This record gives sequence, C-alpha cells and structure tokens, in this order.
Amino acid sequence: MTDSVLTFNAGSSSLKFALFACRGQSVDPLFRGQLEDLDEDPRFLVSDAGGRRIVDQDLGQLRPGAWTHAEALAHLLHWIDAHDDGLVLRAIGHRVVHGGERFAAPVVVDDAVADAIEALTALAPLHQPASIAPIRALAALRPALPQVACFDTAFHSTLDAVERTFAIGADLRAHGVRRFGFHGLSYEYIAGELPARLGPRAEGRVVVAHLGNGASMCAMQGRRSRATTMGFTALDGLMMGTRCGALDPGAVLHLLRHAGIDAATLERKLYREAGLLGVSGLSHDMRTLLASQAPAAALAVDLYCHRIVREVGSLAAAIGGLDALVFTAGIGENAAPVRERVVDALGWMGLRLDVRANDSGAPCITTADSPVQAFVIPTNEEAVVARQTLARVAGFAPSQS
Repeated sequence: MTDSVLTFNAGSSSLKFALFACRGQSVDPLFRGQLEDLDEDPRFLVSDAGGRRIVDQDLGQLRPGAWTHAEALAHLLHWIDAHDDGLVLRAIGHRVVHGGERFAAPVVVDDAVADAIEALTALAPLHQPASIAPIRALAALRPALPQVACFDTAFHSTLDAVERTFAIGADLRAHGVRRFGFHGLSYEYIAGELPARLGPRAEGRVVVAHLGNGASMCAMQGRRSRATTMGFTALDGLMMGTRCGALDPGAVLHLLRHAGIDAATLERKLYREAGLLGVSGLSHDMRTLLASQAPAAALAVDLYCHRIVREVGSLAAAIGGLDALVFTAGIGENAAPVRERVVDALGWMGLRLDVRANDSGAPCITTADSPVQAFVIPTNEEAVVARQTLARVAGFAPSQS
C-alpha cells in the first residue's frame, strides 16, 4: 500500500487537483486535472504524470445543470477510490491565498480554522470563497481525512518591518493593514529550484517574476522573501489579467465620491474588469493580445511590460542589486515576446538577451557573458502544497533543496 496526498487549487467555478504518491519525505506526481465550468458546462479532466489525457468526461451527461463543489468532489473521490492501485489517501492540501496575520505556516483545518480563513474573505474576495468551499464540502464528505491549508502569504513572513509597514497611522495599522505579499507557494517552489539552476547565485540577489492571470514579483536573498510587489491584498502591484495592480488611493476616493460608483461596483471593476482586459477592451489573455493588431491591445501589452520593468528596478534597489531574474507562471513561462521586451529594457542593469534561447524557451535566456542572467523556471505550486501537507500530518519538515 502507498500513501497519497490530494491537493486542490480552487476557483469560483473550477477545481484544479493533483494526486501525489508519498515516498519517505518526497512526493511523486500521479495524476492531475480539473473539474471545470461547474456552473455552466461541467467537465472532469484527468491526465497522468506524463501529461497524457486519460479522462475527459462531460458531467452534464451524468446530471444536467450546474454542479456544486460538493458534488464535483464526491465524483472525484469516487474516481480515486475506483482507481486506487494500492493507494491510501492520507490527507488533502489546499492552496489558500490569504492567511492574514494569524497563519504564517501550514495548518491542519478544523472548524475554528475554517471560520478564520473565511473571515479573511474581504482581503481576497476573488480567492478566499473558492478556497473555503471545498474545505467545507470535504469536511462533510470525508470527516476523518485530515485537511491542511497552505497559505500564499506565508512565504513572505520574512519581510522586515520596513517592507511590511505602510505609512499610515497606528490607528489604521491596528486593523491589520500591512503588506502581506502573495504567490508564496510558487515562490517557495522556485526558491527550491534555484541552486540547481543558478549555482552559487541562488543565495544572492534574485528577483522572481510570477506572471500569470495574477502577477507579482518577489526579491529574494538567501532564497527568502525580502520585498514583493503585492501588498495588503492581491490587487496591488503589477498589472494583471483582470486586476489593475498599483493604483493611487486618491483615485479610488475620487471614484467613490464623484463618479457615482459604490464600493461593490468599484471592487468588481478593479478586480474583474481592469488589467489587460480593461486596458485592451478585448481580452485578459496575453496570447490573444499579442496576436491582435488593435492599438488598445498593443497599449495593454506595452503597459504590462513597462510595469514589470519598473518593479524590477524597485526590487533590485531594495536588495542592493541584481544577480539573476527568473520568469515563471503562465505568461512568464510561455510568452517569449514579453520576456524579450523586459530583458531588453533592463539592458542597463547588465542583462543581455539570447534571442534564440528565449524564442525556444531555453532554461537560460541570456548570453553566456551577460553580467546578470535571466532564467525561465516552470513553477509547481501543487508539489509545494503536497509537501507542506505531508509534513504537517507526518511530523517532518519539507526540504528546500
């Protein structure tokens, strides 16, 4: 019999999952997939460890209409039970975006923890409700199975007071308003990969750009977070797929006072209708925008790259220079034109692009004589969640190799 860990990265109408075999202190991928479009056209997709699609099931044929998280999870658990192959499901790990000030490490979920996670919804309105739904559903479906919450904010617990603190009065700071930082599970994975990719530079001054539909950057020294672009919420920092990124708070006050927009409407516009989608008026998908001839699409891409370049300079200043730049996540790993624009604009810092390496998606995309090197490292948040979950229920600490 082999122990296994199941991980979830939940969206409002989708559930991405991965199943890992536990072998000693390591986790090996077995299956990954998703339960998608649960509110419209639900499908169940599973691929094996090699990426071969083994299940593509229209759940609407089993029961027409929308599926709840609980129904979708029950279907997944039944599939796992039917394909156990000697596997024993030992625990379930969840990516949770916001841990607030209370959660700086993975935690086994009980009712009180679930309530505390849900209470942070106002800080991550796009993500927190999606995280808590499967946690509560699984507590009802498999009450004896341990669940572990793994927090995106936890990696940034190493930020010092200067980086954590906003220039507001103590009365406002008393409400927990401080910089938290996000995408920590991705950054933790990249930190573990740096020694094999960068050698001695891994412990130096490294800026990692997590560029996906959500986007942020993290400045590391000694593979620990020292500065990051996101702040109190996942709305801050870089321009994103549908989120605005950094915005003058005076503009928010102006819109609330003088534009006839209430807080709920403004929240929707800044979280769901801004970013690449808002500027282009066309799409939040970088592939669509790069292929478009529309001037607004070009402006969106230009602004996206410009914001990255500005933040690299800011983060490098915070850690006293730059030894390496790392691109990761969907856009970072796959959009060569974005990487090219960013690296070319940072030539003054010592980055020299290898055009052929960049176009082919090579691990290192700068020339051999480039004083500062740039890399492309695929992230794997699911593996980090699996390791943290196993460590929490088995009593040993996950290694950072």
